Amino acid sequence: MSFSTTNDTTRFDGDEERHTMWRLFAEYGRGYFPQFVAGFVGTVLGRLSGLLPPVVLGIAIDAIFLNKQAFRLGPIPSAWLPTTPTGQLWLSIGIVLASFLVGALFSWVEGWGWNAFAQGVQHELRVDTYDRMQLLDMTFFDGKQTGELMSILNNDVNQLETFLNDGLSSALRIGVMIVGIGGILFTLNPSLAVVALLPVPLLAAFTYLFVRTIQPKYAAMRASVGALNSRLENNLGGIRVIKSETAERYESGRIEEASQEYYDTNWDAITTRITFFPGLSLLTGIGYAVTFGIGGFWLLSGAPGPLTGALEPGVFVTFVILSQQFIWPMAQFGQIINIYQRAEASSDRVYTLMNERGTLDETSDAPDMTVTDGTVEYDDVSFGYGDEEVVEGIDLRAERGHMLALVGPTGAGKSTVLKLLLRMYDVDEGAIRIDGTDIRDVNLRSLRRAIGYVSQEPFLFYGSVRENISYGSFDASDEEIEEAAKAAEAHEFISNLPDGYDTMVGERGVKLSGGQRQRLSIARTILKDPAILVLDEATSHVDTETEALIQRSLASLMAEKTTFAIAHRLSTVKDAEEIVVLDEGTVVERGTHDDLLTLGGLYANLWHVQAGEIEDLPREFIERAIQRRSEIEDVGDGGETEGADAQTDGGE
Repeated sequence: MSFSTTNDTTRFDGDEERHTMWRLFAEYGRGYFPQFVAGFVGTVLGRLSGLLPPVVLGIAIDAIFLNKQAFRLGPIPSAWLPTTPTGQLWLSIGIVLASFLVGALFSWVEGWGWNAFAQGVQHELRVDTYDRMQLLDMTFFDGKQTGELMSILNNDVNQLETFLNDGLSSALRIGVMIVGIGGILFTLNPSLAVVALLPVPLLAAFTYLFVRTIQPKYAAMRASVGALNSRLENNLGGIRVIKSETAERYESGRIEEASQEYYDTNWDAITTRITFFPGLSLLTGIGYAVTFGIGGFWLLSGAPGPLTGALEPGVFVTFVILSQQFIWPMAQFGQIINIYQRAEASSDRVYTLMNERGTLDETSDAPDMTVTDGTVEYDDVSFGYGDEEVVEGIDLRAERGHMLALVGPTGAGKSTVLKLLLRMYDVDEGAIRIDGTDIRDVNLRSLRRAIGYVSQEPFLFYGSVRENISYGSFDASDEEIEEAAKAAEAHEFISNLPDGYDTMVGERGVKLSGGQRQRLSIARTILKDPAILVLDEATSHVDTETEALIQRSLASLMAEKTTFAIAHRLSTVKDAEEIVVLDEGTVVERGTHDDLLTLGGLYANLWHVQAGEIEDLPREFIERAIQRRSEIEDVGDGGETEGADAQTDGGE
């Protein structure tokens, strides 16, 4: 497997078909090799020490109580052993106690090693998966639901922890028990050992059938978990709309449908699993009963059938005890296979996300974006989602200290044009240049640091007001934060909050009004002090008075910056150096406010709408507006926004 680095993140190339569980160990297990060794050694020695008591008991029965053979303890020289029955008994008791003490010690080592290994791998995998995901471009997120991604980052990674901890330790424990018990049984009586191990091939075949059957069922179950999480996350985020539209019953039905899908896929896997485990226990139980029966008849009337040799009572007791111990790991083997299949289904989903490739190309040694003159040019830019073109043949030019405004009806492509400047998507044709440099040829992070983006739907993180203003400018001082808030006309309302700048804003800023959230978003951008400003309906959630104050603050900020502004409220951009009118993804008009009013085209009609002069609108404009609204509603009703500018314009 080869590695290459892009944006400080490891990318996996070449062997994409490699088994995901092997990839997990190869890429993450190596960093926790000492913990793995500790768990491995603790498991092996702990299980082996647990096999000593039955062996010592069998020797004590035959040598001490029945006096059928000499007292011998494996490789220990006879000269070192007691010669009296009492001494031999005390030594046997001491060995049994010591084996339990050693077993307890190594059991602790086993638990520490496997848990440390599992937690470390789980932590690094989750962080790396998140890092990989957040570097993907917006095209990826447009087709994904938040709940589905949350399911991968949380549920699936946690499922891997279960295997790395319980699954690995149990699998190794079973291996040690099978090898250890098998070795002891063959040493004591090879003929009876063959009888005791007869169920093993049947168990292997039975387990293989289970694996083939359960694997696709677990994959379907993990997918249904993601769908259910997506539905729950979506409904919790939109709980206000649900309540205001009295849609509780409707949403309960949708949750019931998603939950039923999870129930059906999970129950399908459960029915397979609960059939397998009793069958496994039955096979191991039959093997134990056969061993007990043959051994018992051997003691009563000699070797049955083709079996030969003698069987001492103590050896038979050891066989019975170890055969019983042998049943447990064989019965547990099904649980291990079950855990493994769950983990493999989860690892497939995790690595599917890890293997995602974005459409944005960037070389690892791309130079940083350095803005000097601040000139931004769109050169014959076209872009679309899939086969549907959204903007076509866009030519724009904006310079430092100037504002270029984009206006037009809903779905015209305004927000899409500006998101191309941020490289949320890459142009399909043409180029966007800053000071003559194609933005595709510079480091993506440095490009976005040079641009301040204020959306019409401001997003606040759960945290304090101070943390949200300084987000992205994490080393800003308290004084700088307050100055930015004052410039955004936010300082006064912040000071009136219960804890001022330390007030918690709630999930997505739910404790603040829309206007307050917008002003914090503007303060964040002011604090960033970018060379280029992108204002996407930046004052859409504030009242007229607050808007005037913000516009006054923004005016001084924009004096030294290249500014792009999207506006529905045309009065906010009527003083722009150039107003570009978009319709159906193309530029249809451009000029100053007065020029466009004189032209009497689309801009003039939009201005008449906002002025309340509806009766002066031409019939063609009204019919086109009705058609546009119908097209947007059709997109919304279909539940698909990809390929439509309604998706990127945010309902502009």
